[in-house]
Amino acid sequence: MAKLNLRTRLFFSHLLVMVVGLGSFTLIARYFSPRFFVLRLEQLEQRGFLTIRLARTYLVEGFESAWNRSTIWSFVVGSSASGIVSYWASRRIIQPLQNITEITEKFAQGNLQERVPNSEISELQKLSNSFNRMAQSLEGVEQRRRELIGDLTHELRTPLTVVRGYLEELADGSIEGSPELYLKLVKETRRLERLANDLQEISKAEAGYLPIHLKPFNLLPLLESLVERFKDQLLNDNPVLVLERSSELPLVLADPDRTEQILVNLIGNAIRYTEKGKITLTTWRAGDRLWVAVTDTGIGISESDLPYVFERFWRADRSRSRIRSGTGLGLAITRRLVELQNGQIEVESQPGTGSTFRFCLPLA
Repeated sequence: MAKLNLRTRLFFSHLLVMVVGLGSFTLIARYFSPRFFVLRLEQLEQRGFLTIRLARTYLVEGFESAWNRSTIWSFVVGSSASGIVSYWASRRIIQPLQNITEITEKFAQGNLQERVPNSEISELQKLSNSFNRMAQSLEGVEQRRRELIGDLTHELRTPLTVVRGYLEELADGSIEGSPELYLKLVKETRRLERLANDLQEISKAEAGYLPIHLKPFNLLPLLESLVERFKDQLLNDNPVLVLERSSELPLVLADPDRTEQILVNLIGNAIRYTEKGKITLTTWRAGDRLWVAVTDTGIGISESDLPYVFERFWRADRSRSRIRSGTGLGLAITRRLVELQNGQIEVESQPGTGSTFRFCLPLA
């Protein structure tokens, strides 16, 4: 036996309620109304209305006949009215569900722009809102997936083209191998390696597979060691790296290795876009958070570009960024690492003046 759909079930449930109510009314009225009528006639006879006794049988039969006819008409009219109302109500309830069914089928076909219309029924409206939020999220995921594939293809094309070009010329004998040429090939392969490592890192972070080991530790020794490490890499014409801090810092509850990775990304990004001037590391406490800021005097970022600096593969100037050997994933990884440690990251910048990237970590 085929299962009934929801509309049919609602329709028959309304009819069943109507039949039970109307049937109860009919049965009670059919068996008790004549008795009450006869009882009333007997009371009148006891009061001296003798003519009523002579006409009682005729009156009772007439009452039953009238009652039977009125009951039949009441049942027919009530059933028809209840059936129409039940069909209308079930259709009003089922229509939003049919809309959701149609839209999910369109989703399965790849049309992610469809949305469920609003409903007057509060429960169905909540379902519509939940479905639309899910649809918007799926559309965003699909959009980011397409952008990731396009950006990844763009990033891979340049080093692969360079490596292939040199190898073809070496194979044809057009050029001869030299240490400088081999260093160029090594530089491009290292760029591919960094890109692969960054992709693996951000995929783990976004999927929640990146291990985070929170523990109390002092951030000051880490900051001092990073300043010394980067100072050895800076030349005389490069910016100066300084640390401005208070005498003591409170312990933070974070992962030391991931925090070091955050700072390395931010300091390396500041050095990459600061040809001269100063890069300053600043720390301060605000409530139950410890803030760390990396401020540079570099090229800066325009206000229209600020909302996108933490997006994957985003660059305000792709050609210049590519020359500076960036993969476009460092800031995206940094933001995710900060969020995984229950912190937040912010950025402020002015073109030609410099940028400030600051993040906070909870105190232990």
